[in-house]
Amino acid sequence: MQRKLVLICLINFFIAALLGLLLRYYFIDSVALNYRFLTHAHSHIAMLGWVYLMLFTLIVHYFIPDKKPIYNRLFWLTEFAVIGMLLSFPFQGYAAVSISFSTLHIICSYYFVFLIWKHHEISNLPTRYLVKASLLFMLISTIGIWFLGPAVSMLGKASAFYQIAIQFFLHFQFNGWFLIAVLAVFIHIIQLKDSKQFRLFFKLLIASTILTLALPVNWYAPHIFLYWINGLGVVIQFFTLVLFLKLIKPHQNLIIKQSSTLGLYLLSFAVFCFALKSALQLVSLAPEFSQVVYQHKNFVIGFIHLLMLGVISGFLIFFILQSKLAIYNNFLRLGIFTFVLGFILTEILLMLQGGMFYLGNGFMPNYYQLLFICSILIPLGILLLIINILQLKRS
Repeated sequence: MQRKLVLICLINFFIAALLGLLLRYYFIDSVALNYRFLTHAHSHIAMLGWVYLMLFTLIVHYFIPDKKPIYNRLFWLTEFAVIGMLLSFPFQGYAAVSISFSTLHIICSYYFVFLIWKHHEISNLPTRYLVKASLLFMLISTIGIWFLGPAVSMLGKASAFYQIAIQFFLHFQFNGWFLIAVLAVFIHIIQLKDSKQFRLFFKLLIASTILTLALPVNWYAPHIFLYWINGLGVVIQFFTLVLFLKLIKPHQNLIIKQSSTLGLYLLSFAVFCFALKSALQLVSLAPEFSQVVYQHKNFVIGFIHLLMLGVISGFLIFFILQSKLAIYNNFLRLGIFTFVLGFILTEILLMLQGGMFYLGNGFMPNYYQLLFICSILIPLGILLLIINILQLKRS
């Protein structure tokens, strides 16, 4: 795996984390930039600069044996689009320049799917199924983006149509493209063989991904039918998790043999977050809790970060460690520990404050200051990982 490309992805991750830190500081003191514009920049760089490009790098590395120059050129063109979004979103939000760079990124992603579909060589059937499913979900997710324009022109940004289009995009990006792609890479690493159990897992995974879209749609267009659809999806998702754990259990010895102690801890952390995500969605079956989550944004932000930082980024950093791009020393351990600790502490604060809002107890003392201080650990951990990889390059 090309060290230079991984470093670019991690630098994007570091910048996204700094933007997140600035968003946390916004509630402590005045910031000259628009909060909503900063939120757009933070989310786009995290999703499209870190996760998307890291998956791009991993898929090309593992599944394209003939590394044609077009992949490098496409990577840098996509990074150019990310930089354009970074330099435009904080100052204008969704406007001509930022939309142009976002559109360029989408076009690059379409070409990426075309190239992978054409050039991939994946002998392992479970991996091939998962890779193709993740790419299809990526394409499907962009339908939501193309509907944003008509939604604004016809009904405005406050309309349910507009909000549902956004949720459609986010749901299939996070739960379809991102999550299934990291599972595909993991399944490839452990070389899981085809079986009836895997095929059942795959079918349930696809079904639950589609059905659980009903929850965010229900927030903006409430209907009892959507509640039952989401309930079915969440139950299926729970059985999908159980099957996943059963499928990987026989490969424990191989994982232990191939991984460092630090890598095993990180993988365990990512799998635990994956299980916690499913457990929390089971709780959403209670209508009262579902409404509480929607009303108190702390829960929404906490859940998004659980998926993005705990599950997806946890797996991605594990893959980086597996690729031998880092030096296994105390500096690396400190970086990983700092990142994970920052994530855990901020999640606890978000959940506690959300619970206090729900109980009508207002703000905990020094909440925003504590959240900001704990959030410093996340970009610091990423920076330490970047420095570690740069040290290996020099050595």
